[in-house]
Amino acid sequence: MRVEAAVHPAVALAAVAAGAGLLTWFAAGRSKRLGPAPLEGRRYAPRGSAVTASAAQRLNHASSMLAASVLFDSGLEHYRGQFFNRAMYTPIIVSSIALASSLHGAGDTDPGSSHVRHTVQALAGLTGLIGFGFHAYNVGKREGGYSLQNLFYSAPIGAPMALTLAGLLGIVAERVRDADPDEPRLGGKPAGRMLALATAGMLAGTTLEAGLLHFRGAFQNPAMFVPVTLPPLAAALLVRAAGKSEGASQVGAKWGMWAVSAMGISGVALHAYGVARMMGGFDNWRQNLIDGPPLPAPPSFSGVALGGLAALELLEHRPLRL
Repeated sequence: MRVEAAVHPAVALAAVAAGAGLLTWFAAGRSKRLGPAPLEGRRYAPRGSAVTASAAQRLNHASSMLAASVLFDSGLEHYRGQFFNRAMYTPIIVSSIALASSLHGAGDTDPGSSHVRHTVQALAGLTGLIGFGFHAYNVGKREGGYSLQNLFYSAPIGAPMALTLAGLLGIVAERVRDADPDEPRLGGKPAGRMLALATAGMLAGTTLEAGLLHFRGAFQNPAMFVPVTLPPLAAALLVRAAGKSEGASQVGAKWGMWAVSAMGISGVALHAYGVARMMGGFDNWRQNLIDGPPLPAPPSFSGVALGGLAALELLEHRPLRL
């Protein structure tokens, strides 16, 4: 007698993703380096260490939100595409281990970085770039090439870059942990300014993706204008903050980042309202969650905004050595 166990592919994929995430969590802790050696006997100011540790944790929170957004959004979108290409499984697994890595870093108060976390975030960034290439190819091969019609209804061309942004913020978190707490630098430049400018660029890119999809929806709800107006304004405030003198107050830019973060969270509720308005509403959730406004997409704005807040925290820090 032949016995067969039927397991839905989505269940198997979820189990693999969860297992990979757990393994990454434990590996990240085992590879932890317990802080950098002091430079020439210099002792760091306690507040400097607190600022860099706090900024690194905030960056890990930002990376976590972006990775979670990618995990659920790519899961829904690729499930709708019936995983036609085997490569469509990749972002689900990679975003799972990136999420586990970032959550581990968010709870890490030690100053030293983790080699596993750094490697995982680099892998996530590379995977997002490769995914962007796949999506760009998918759009270009359709009849009409890069027309608005194809940009609207083919694979969302900018979506994979969210995973790249998650990886970049995770990498920066590890670099900030290893930096001189009194004078953190990235690429030889002040870390706060570099991160503020990078985050402003991330906000601009995320706005372009949201603008394309909301334009497809003809901006039928006035609230759909918010994601294409508020983030660019907040990005401009970040650029202005990067040009201020070191240690200057950044209250205006902070308000901008908190506003974008709140917009990302409230966007989930607005997208849920859009799903509820479809025929059958949530009673027909199997179809409407896939075909309606994507619930996991808006928090990507919140993730980038948290990265901006980490940049502002570093910008407000005044170097002080004891």
